[in-house]
Amino acid sequence: VQLQASGGGLVQAGDSLRLSCAASGRTFSANAMAWFRQAPGQEREFVAAMRWNGGNVGRYYADSVKGRFTISRDNVDHTVYLQMNNVKPEDTGVYYCGAIFRVRPIVSALWTISTYDYWGQGTQVTVSS
Repeated sequence: VQLQASGGGLVQAGDSLRLSCAASGRTFSANAMAWFRQAPGQEREFVAAMRWNGGNVGRYYADSVKGRFTISRDNVDHTVYLQMNNVKPEDTGVYYCGAIFRVRPIVSALWTISTYDYWGQGTQVTVSS
């Protein structure tokens, strides 16, 4: 499986940006997909995730992005998106997409980096004030 993240760039506070994570290499049957980010000198942190459990889809967000970011998936293009609205300087960082195939994770496991089987290469988002 390969994950290709794209869509980052330099934007101003209050702008919108959409990140994409294109999956290839196998049938798109991940149990969960997520976005994490890493600011300079900081640890990688959870941003948003989608989890598929039977016919149900759950979406989960870090408190810092709730109401501003939306995670979604296009089944035709095998792509997961992160719509980022009203961005803030503290949203600056490298954004990584991850996928879980081996297990059906419980919700609390979605925040944990080691739960993910595959990672994309990251895309830089810089928000100026």
